[in-house]
Amino acid sequence: MTSKDKPTSAWSPLSLPVFRALWIATVFSNIGTWVHDVGAGWLMTSLSPSPLMVSLVQTAGTLPMFILALPAGALSDIVDRRKLLIYSQYWMLMIAIILGILTFLEMVTVGSLLALTFCMSLGAAMSLPAWSAVTPELVDRKELPAALALNSMGINVSRAIGPALGGILISIYGTHWAFFFNALSFLSVLIILYRWEHPKKESNLPAERFLSAMRLGIRFTQNSPELKSVIYRTAAFIIPASALWALLPLIAKELLQGSSTDYGILLTFIGSGAVFGATLLPRLKKRFSVDSLVAGGIVLLAGVIALTGYIHNFIFVCFAMFLGGIAWLALLSNLNLAAQISVPSWVRARAMAIYFMLFFFGGMAGGSLLWGALANIIGISNTLYIAGASLICGLFLTRSYSMADREGLNLSPSLHWP
Repeated sequence: MTSKDKPTSAWSPLSLPVFRALWIATVFSNIGTWVHDVGAGWLMTSLSPSPLMVSLVQTAGTLPMFILALPAGALSDIVDRRKLLIYSQYWMLMIAIILGILTFLEMVTVGSLLALTFCMSLGAAMSLPAWSAVTPELVDRKELPAALALNSMGINVSRAIGPALGGILISIYGTHWAFFFNALSFLSVLIILYRWEHPKKESNLPAERFLSAMRLGIRFTQNSPELKSVIYRTAAFIIPASALWALLPLIAKELLQGSSTDYGILLTFIGSGAVFGATLLPRLKKRFSVDSLVAGGIVLLAGVIALTGYIHNFIFVCFAMFLGGIAWLALLSNLNLAAQISVPSWVRARAMAIYFMLFFFGGMAGGSLLWGALANIIGISNTLYIAGASLICGLFLTRSYSMADREGLNLSPSLHWP
């Protein structure tokens, strides 16, 4: 058996030096992001206990991505992605330092926290399509599922470490250190990006302009039934699921009467469950279809959200968050892979930007605002019940949009070229 014929290992992409270096750097950066998120969420519960204000932190962190996803995706397809990533990291580094200094000086207000969170997300919005499009450039197509799974695992490893670390930093040293730690994480990514010798893309397609590139990305999505089916399934999942993320600081503080450390622990259990789910997922994929795994993940997550609103016991909620992490990983991994292999490289950043625009960005921003406003009226527990029921309703409403195996799709430029 030649090396080309050998089955791809789940860890084989890490044997590639560039992928490995960028993967390690992004894991550390994601740890910093989670530390930052714990700091921002917990700081808002101190500045304002209103569920709407707390949920607006999540909205401020995702709204710029909804607004800029398509322009950022188009830009990523027509400029040097390495330079775009470097500029974005510098921007987020500056915002993290400013937020840390203001928090240290006790000058942060509700408005400034939301504004700086919004500005931080502007940098993330500009960099995420580029990160999404870079992965298929670093590995062979046969290794892409393993690479995407490693990316998902890296995100969830950081979720397992970052929140607990954030809770410890806040409780011992103060909230400002959460933001300074995040700034340090951006420096690590910058070092790797400066050392990465990114080859220039060679393309037989005509050069694109910015506005026409965006129009073409929209047109591709409109004419790609495979990608649209993923988007519909994702939107029906992420809007109800955003209730958990938007209200989790208040679940920890109000329902469980906990501290910043307890909030970090809950997030850590979600991340730990996701890591466990990543190890379990390859075996599940051999026995179940993508559609079955997505449906199972939604049912499990719906139960977790509803029971979290009903049973106010810290140990039980930790266990529920662990199960929720498994469901979250199963959903994200399968939806992300289905989207990635549905689009060709020449339009990948734009198409993935539109996908993410409805996914984390539009769904999380709008959903967080919706659930925060609803919790102001009917309370946190009742809001969680409705969110759990909405997940089940979304599953039934989108059951006709199948995401069957797409490995054989023809992704040549001529297929979707207008």
